[in-house]
Amino acid sequence: MNNRENHLGKVRKVVIKVGSSTITHPNGLLNIYRIEHLVRQISDLNNRGLGVVLVTSGAIGAGFRKLGFNEKPKSIPEKQAAAAVGQGILMHTYEKFFSEYGQTVAQILINREDIFNEERFENAQNTFSELLKKGIIPIVNENDATIVEEIKFGDNDTLSAHVASLIGADLLILLSDIDGLYNCNPRTNENAFLINEVDEITTDIEHSAEGAGSDLGTGGMFTKIQAAKIAIEAGASMIIANGEAQNVVVDILNYKNIGTLFISHRN
Repeated sequence: MNNRENHLGKVRKVVIKVGSSTITHPNGLLNIYRIEHLVRQISDLNNRGLGVVLVTSGAIGAGFRKLGFNEKPKSIPEKQAAAAVGQGILMHTYEKFFSEYGQTVAQILINREDIFNEERFENAQNTFSELLKKGIIPIVNENDATIVEEIKFGDNDTLSAHVASLIGADLLILLSDIDGLYNCNPRTNENAFLINEVDEITTDIEHSAEGAGSDLGTGGMFTKIQAAKIAIEAGASMIIANGEAQNVVVDILNYKNIGTLFISHRN
């Protein structure tokens, strides 16, 4: 038994977060090939009997060109309008592909109040529990169309970590446009190397998380480290991996040594 199997062999519930840069092209339009491939992998995990929740970015990216913008909008009203249009496009795309693999999906749009208000947290927990019990795949995003700054997560890395905590997940997978956590920024330092496992989030690990996200995304490596802290505290291990890699989700659950594994010692 390798170390990955030792830590991931008992995974029964998993949250998968996919970033905008993974499921949209640089021009902002949806990357149908990647979405279809991701859906196929999640469907296979669901057929294995795992409880799977998908946290997806991409609503603003899917919608802004429909409003006539040539690039991602900057103002809050423009972003909200793009999200309102794009969320429907995004869900329609997911639902179409999941249905081809015999899967049923449910859309859940949440904000910070759903996590930090005790009554709303319990309601959300019950909803997820019932959906997963029936083999339905919840698809989660922040409610970007109407949300205000005071109740906003701001990035789906943090949101996905809270969802992992909410459902009692064993594993959180963050799919991004980078292979994992490097000792320094690989985009500016050619000598950077990938950190395979993180047993404890130290100050050095936090300092490694420099650099910004892509043009379409909102979360860089720093937000992923913060997400790891939340997930680990809740008893879920976390993996950062490249969403562009073929079969990355299935490979992770088959214990292949890819990405960076943040180990929780509470599960």
